[in-house]
Amino acid sequence: MASIGHAIVGAWAARMAPLSGARGRDTLLLGSLALLPDLDVVAFALRVPYAAPFGRRGASHSLAAAVLAGIVAALLARVCCTRAARTGIVVGLVVASHGLLDALTDGGLGAALLWPFSDERFFAPWRPLPVAPIGSRFWSARGLAVAAMELAWFLPLLVWTGWPRRRSPSLPSS
Repeated sequence: MASIGHAIVGAWAARMAPLSGARGRDTLLLGSLALLPDLDVVAFALRVPYAAPFGRRGASHSLAAAVLAGIVAALLARVCCTRAARTGIVVGLVVASHGLLDALTDGGLGAALLWPFSDERFFAPWRPLPVAPIGSRFWSARGLAVAAMELAWFLPLLVWTGWPRRRSPSLPSS
């Protein structure tokens, strides 16, 4: 994936389950957290093999990592005096969506969804999303075509996310 879909899912989550009264801040936060597992690209620079547990689409794409992110978010929310349980659950689900969406791609080795219990990489039975080139190759014709296709897949969700909410009618004052 080109990460566009991940960010859109995070933005959608901000609309479905707002964490605060600041819609823009929630959208930015959850859109960014949806990309968190892709920080594993640092493994390339550290010469960690792609297929290693901490390699590309490894531990950071696991459901356990999503649970950990949710717990950390809940603890931070508790310190900040906001809804800790809700924040933890929403963040955990947003981060978990990343590995699940990557399992829908047609390339790579799959996602280590069950790490640390298993190093096996998983793909979904249906893989409609093309895998995007990494790094500067993303800006190639192939990378931009993948980004366009991903945007097309997630466009309905993006439109719904940005659609203005209906205001509930005010009750007449008595």
